[in-house]
Order: sequence, then C-alpha cells, then structure tokens
Amino acid sequence: MTNFAKLNQEMGFQRSSSDKQKVQPIGTKVVKNDENSGDLSLASIASNLHDISTIVNTPIPSSDLAYSSWVVEHPSALGSFDRMMKVAKGKRIVVFLDYDGTLSPIVDDPDRAFMSSEMRAAVREVAKYFPTAVISGRSRDKVKGFVQLSNVYYAGSHGMDIMVPPKPLKPCDSKNHTTASALDKKGSDVLFQPAKRFLPAIQEISILLEEIARKIEGARVEDNRFCISVHYRKVREEDYGILEEKVKSVVENYPEFHLTRGKKVLEIRPSIEWNKGHALEYLLDTLGFSNSGDVLPLYIGDDRTDEDAFKVIQARGQGFPIIVSSIPKDTKAAYSLHDPSEVLTFLLRLARWRKASSSSRSLAQIWGTGNSHKTN
Repeated sequence: MTNFAKLNQEMGFQRSSSDKQKVQPIGTKVVKNDENSGDLSLASIASNLHDISTIVNTPIPSSDLAYSSWVVEHPSALGSFDRMMKVAKGKRIVVFLDYDGTLSPIVDDPDRAFMSSEMRAAVREVAKYFPTAVISGRSRDKVKGFVQLSNVYYAGSHGMDIMVPPKPLKPCDSKNHTTASALDKKGSDVLFQPAKRFLPAIQEISILLEEIARKIEGARVEDNRFCISVHYRKVREEDYGILEEKVKSVVENYPEFHLTRGKKVLEIRPSIEWNKGHALEYLLDTLGFSNSGDVLPLYIGDDRTDEDAFKVIQARGQGFPIIVSSIPKDTKAAYSLHDPSEVLTFLLRLARWRKASSSSRSLAQIWGTGNSHKTN
C-alpha cells in the first residue's frame, strides 16, 4: 500500500480530499514548458521515470499484499462512506461500539486503556444524532468510567450487564434465561443481567485464578462482573502454556462455564446463550427499534466477540458491520477500518453527515414554506 502511494506521488499525482477520490497533479518536480525551459521538462520527466522504476522494482511485503486483497473483500468504511450514507438516507441509524481496540488502543496494562479526549468528543457528537451504545467485555461500571459520557447506553460483560431506560420487559427477554431486571438505585434506568445467578460461582473462580496468576509473572486477573479475564500480554512465552493449562483445569471443575480467547486474554464466562449479538438485539428491542424496517444497526468492533454482533446484522439483511483490523482476518463484517484513529475519523464524519442532513432538511422546509406562501 505504501509503495503504491509513493508511486502516485512520484508520478505527480495525489488523491483529492473529495469523497470521489479523484486523481489530480500535485505539481512537484514539474517544470513549466515556457520559452526558457526547453528540454528541462523532459529531463524532469526522465528523472521521475527513473525514480518510478526504482519504486516499482522494490518488492512489496507479502503482508501488505494480503491486507490489500482482504480490503477488497472488506472495503474501507471511510472509502465507502458516501455509498453507505446513500443506503442510510431516510432510515434510522443506531450505533453500537466496542471499547478496547476500537475506541481505545490495545495496551499492556488493561487499567490504562484510556480513550483520547478527541475520541470522547466524537462519540459524544455521534450520540447527539443517533442512539449510541457501547458494548464491551469489560464490566459495565469500568467501561462507563473509561467513556465518561451520559448520553450513551452501556452494556458490560459482553452484554450480560445492560443498563437502559425504564421499559417493561417483554416475554422474549427471559425466554431462555433466568433474568434479573430491576430499576437502579435512582429509579431512572433498568438493569438487565441474564447471568446474575452465576455471581457466587464467578467469585469462587476469580479467587482460584488469582492464586494461579500470583505464581506466573506477568499474568493478571480482571474481574468483569459476569465474566473473568486472565490477561497474559506480559507473560513470557515459555510460561503461557502453563498458565493456559492451569486456567483450563479450573474451568473443568465448573461445568456451567466455558473458556474463550481474545487478544492476549483468556476469558471465563457462564455457558448461557447470550453474547454481544443478543445484546444488540436486546438494545434495539428495548429502545423501540426491533420491529422497524427502516432501522440500520451500525456496529464497530475489533475482536472475536464482536463477530456475534456482525452475524446478527448480516442475518437482518441491513446494517453496517465494521471490523477494526490492521491485518487480514476471517470476519462476517462487510466493511473495515484500519485502527482506532480511523474509527475517530469515521465517527466525526458520521456526525457531520447527520448534522449537514438535518440542516439541509430545515433549510428545505424553510424554502418550501416560503415558496408555498408565494404561490398562494
């Protein structure tokens, strides 16, 4: 990808800032063909051609080629933005966001996975125009502490701990689970916790895992309320196998739990039919969008656990599943963003698009009123 960009630059072209990605001359290394220039322009062209030959003959890393091929199958949500918004015109977008690796970078210390002030401002702006929820594997309180916004909804523990506005639960909400739903202390929101009955066992498992982690340098246990994360990003490679086997041995003694894997993390979760995809459906239903044919869920995430949400959107046949990844990976997402910096750009652009659309509609109404007044 980098070589292609250099090639365009050496040829005297750059991408315009417009969404159509026009190619236009940048004017460097070009000598005007006036009376005094003579053959200088030809010399300049020859020099460019020599540089181009050097670039073209430079081997392109196979990883770049693989990613370029993958992006063809999962095109950039930034490059596809105008096309996506044409589909969204006249419909209602509901935004869902993962946290780690999406709104914040992946870091060695999970307690320091802070989002930037720019990202916070972008999410705040998006939430002004669209219903917005953050669905994270972290505990709900922890991710809320990171995001620090009051105009978004929060779902923690991969959707097993959701806080939403008060609304009577429908029968389907407790179809397959023993659920816990109650007003919070302030009486202003509803907590939905389908795995609440597992809390005593989760606390037992957490104590056992803490004992294991203390004996393996770099291992760390994170209590995420309804699931437990064992981070091994700082564990030596030769110790990882030992850590994994010890974690497995604990989980084997709790048949109602299972082990999953994420980015440098092992997670122990209750074995219930509930994941980020179910959380997305629950939030759509609770917010009053489940039976609306004009609703487009937009979900941005980077991990395996986000694939469940991508599958839900795929099954709906409408919406925008977007994966955040700098490497090719198997995914159900239709679009991609390279990293959290591109997520920031996309969210800002989404908010500006809605703001501009709202302004245009208001202006059209004003002109429409004025014109009708003139014709009467």
